Amino acid sequence: MRPTFVLTHYEREPVVMQGGTTFYFVTGGIEEALERAKKAAGERDVKIGGGVSTVRQYLEAGLIDSVHLALAPVLLGQGEALFQGIDLRALGFSVTDRQSSEYATHLTLEKV
Repeated sequence: MRPTFVLTHYEREPVVMQGGTTFYFVTGGIEEALERAKKAAGERDVKIGGGVSTVRQYLEAGLIDSVHLALAPVLLGQGEALFQGIDLRALGFSVTDRQSSEYATHLTLEKV
């Protein structure tokens, strides 16, 4: 039952789901969404989820400390390039954990 902040271009009223999770729609950009999420989280971590564009915006702004990638061996088409033009090493990231199963490989990249 944690609040969830959704980036959007369209103003909407919050949506309360069964179970208590509330979705708040943020039109002020990534910084506003992160500020609101940090305030709601208090001392807890804030997790950012979303599509390639959202994650790239946060990475390029230097607002991410840790990235968890779940890679599944399925080809789905061309898609969007998550890291194209982003030098993760120059941003201070390195792989700190990797785990594999028959279904996916999980990588954790953290700023060190």
